Amino acid sequence: MADAAPRAWQRMLSGRRLDLLDPSPLDIEIEDIAHGLARVARWNGQTHGNHAFSVAQHCVLVEAIFSHLNPEQGREGRLAALLHDAPEYVIGDMISPFKAALGYDYKAFEHRLMAAIHLRFGLSPQLPQDLEALIKQADRVAAYLEATQLAGFSLTEAAKFFGRPKGLAGAANQSFHALKPLAPNAAGKAFMARFGKLKHV
Repeated sequence: MADAAPRAWQRMLSGRRLDLLDPSPLDIEIEDIAHGLARVARWNGQTHGNHAFSVAQHCVLVEAIFSHLNPEQGREGRLAALLHDAPEYVIGDMISPFKAALGYDYKAFEHRLMAAIHLRFGLSPQLPQDLEALIKQADRVAAYLEATQLAGFSLTEAAKFFGRPKGLAGAANQSFHALKPLAPNAAGKAFMARFGKLKHV
């Protein structure tokens, strides 16, 4: 008897069963995303603090930077920024060099999952290129701030890999310059709180 096909779905705490090869928007819940991202560590956990700096907290940071740099953007753009790393609630946070080594198959899977997430929350499956570029810019600013404040990079080294941030003048009140890793439950709540506000904008 031939071996049974390997299981290709994951059960979420919401009770949903997400097909990893053909993800359906109907099986995606924001609570599962927040819970998962709050337990995935940025920088492979190589950061200062009593807790890992989670992808959930990173997403909140990126959305805040995106909104600060692009005040003309509406709810859709800000929600897309918050959800920019949402697939990592399933696939984890792989550092960029490892993603490059895995190649096309990994990126294709990530894109399918992202399209399903976007559809679930009322966004276009494929974002406009100009919006993607703005989110990527905010993501790189966040990476610079995390690298220099939490991951042990020098200012020069971080500028080499991520570019030196521009446009953060007057942003002191946004706590961009005082990052502090949150406990998983707190990070998940922060993500859900931001999602809730964007949902009703």
